[in-house]
Amino acid sequence: MFGKRGSEGNGKSGALASAAPPPVQAAAPVAPILKEPLQDDGRQSLAPPPLAPAPGPKKRPQRTESYYDTKAQVFSALIDTIDLSQLSKLDGESAREEIRDIVNDIITIKNFAMSISEQEELLEDICNDVLGFGPLEPLLARDDIADIMVNGAGQTFIEVGGKTIESDIRFRDNSQLLSICQRIVSQVGRRVDESSPICDARLPDGSRVNVIAPPLSIDGPALTIRKFKKDKLTLDQLVKFGAITPEGATILQIIGRVRCNVVISGGTGSGKTTLLNCLTRYIDTDERVITCEDTAELQLQQPHVVRLETRPPNIEGEGEITMRDLIKNCLRMRPERIIVGEVRGAEVFDLLQAMNTGHDGSMGTIHANTPRECLSRMESMIAMGGYTLPAKTVREIISNSVDIIIQAARLRDGSRRITHITEVMGMEGDVIITQDLLRYEIDGEDERGKLIGRHVSTGIGKPHFWDRARYYNEERRLAQALEELEKKSK
Repeated sequence: MFGKRGSEGNGKSGALASAAPPPVQAAAPVAPILKEPLQDDGRQSLAPPPLAPAPGPKKRPQRTESYYDTKAQVFSALIDTIDLSQLSKLDGESAREEIRDIVNDIITIKNFAMSISEQEELLEDICNDVLGFGPLEPLLARDDIADIMVNGAGQTFIEVGGKTIESDIRFRDNSQLLSICQRIVSQVGRRVDESSPICDARLPDGSRVNVIAPPLSIDGPALTIRKFKKDKLTLDQLVKFGAITPEGATILQIIGRVRCNVVISGGTGSGKTTLLNCLTRYIDTDERVITCEDTAELQLQQPHVVRLETRPPNIEGEGEITMRDLIKNCLRMRPERIIVGEVRGAEVFDLLQAMNTGHDGSMGTIHANTPRECLSRMESMIAMGGYTLPAKTVREIISNSVDIIIQAARLRDGSRRITHITEVMGMEGDVIITQDLLRYEIDGEDERGKLIGRHVSTGIGKPHFWDRARYYNEERRLAQALEELEKKSK
C-alpha cells in the first residue's frame, strides 16, 4: 500500500522488539513458522471485544487510538504464534507473505471488525514492524523527503522542499522507537542504549543516521535521518534546479578534473555532501581514491576507491579510531586523492599536509557560512588540535594547500544554491588573499515568497588555476565558460 523501499530494504529483516536474527538472502525449505495451529481458545483470546467499524472512510493521517489498540493486540498474538527462528531463514519477500497470511488468520479468528483498506493498512504496518523499520518505512520510501526527525514516539517531522513539516507518523511507544534505533545501528556494528546513548550510523542506501537515547534525550529517543536520494544528483540536475548556472557547472567540472584541492563550505543541510558527490564524478577512472568518513556516505563511481570509516570507542572506552588516525594511515596507502567526508577538528592539519605533499585533487567539507569564515575555521581547528605554530605559518599552510572554496547555502525559502566559487590566491602580509570567480546575488522575492537571484561573474578572465587547466588541456573550455558567464552577468 505504501510501496517498498526497493531491493536495498526488503532483504534486511531486522529483529522484532526482542531481536530476531536477520534472514539470509536465499530462501530454503523450512519447517512451518507457526509455533502451533491458530486456535480460538482461551489462551489466544484477546481481552477487548470486537471493535466497531470506523464511522466513514478516514484519511491515513487521522488514525485513531482504536487502530493502534487493534494493532497492538494483533501484534502480540503474532509474536505468540510465529516462530522467529524459522522466519529468519526466509528471504524478505517470502517472510512478508508468511506474516500477511498469519495476520489475516488472526484477524479472522479474533473477529475484528475492519474494512478492507484498514486491514491492508494494518498488514503493511505489521510487516514493516517485523521486517523493516516500522513506521519509518513509508517515509523512507518517499524520495522527496530530505530529513526525518523523530522527537520521541509521538512526534515526527520531515523536511520536504526545504521546509520542515510535521508528519502523521508515530510509534507505539518509546520502547518500539528505541528497538528500531537499535536495529538500524546494529547493521553497521554499533550500539545504542543507556550506557552508550549517542550513536552515528547509516542505512543501507547511505543515508546518515544519528540517535540520542534516554537518559540524555528526556522525552524519549531522538532519531535523525539525513536521507539520500535513490538516484544520485549530478551537476546537470543541479543546473536544472537552479543551484548553479551551466557555465558555473562547467567550471566545477574543470575544477574536479584538473585536480584542484577543494574545500566545500556550507551550513547544516546546505548540500555539501551532495555537491562533493557531484564533483567526484569528474575524477579520472585510473586514479586511486581513498575516502575517510565518520559514517560512510559518499558514493563514488570510480573503479579504484578505498572507503575508510572511523570507529567509536567500545563500552570500556577503548578501541576508538579517529579521523586523524584514518588520514594518517591513508597516506601510507599510496592515494592519489584523499576525500574527507567532513572535517570537524584537528584532522584538518593532516588533510592540509596531504594536499601540500603530492596528493593534488583532495577534497573535504567544512561547516562555515562564507568562504572567508571557512578559512578562519580551518585556522581555529588547527589551534584546537594543540599546535603552537605562529598564526602566519598556519595561514601560509592553508593558502599553499587549498586552491578552491565552494560555498553552498540553503536560503530562507528552502532552496539550495552554490553562492560562491572562490580561489585562494596566496598571502599578502599576514592575510590570505581570495578572489571570487562566481557569486550568487539575491534581487528580491516573488509573490509566493520564493527568492529571486542570479549567478554573476566577477570579471576574472584568467583564474589562478589557469596553468593547471592548461596542463590538463582544459584552458579553452574554462575560458569559454568564464566568457559566457560574464556575458550573462551584464
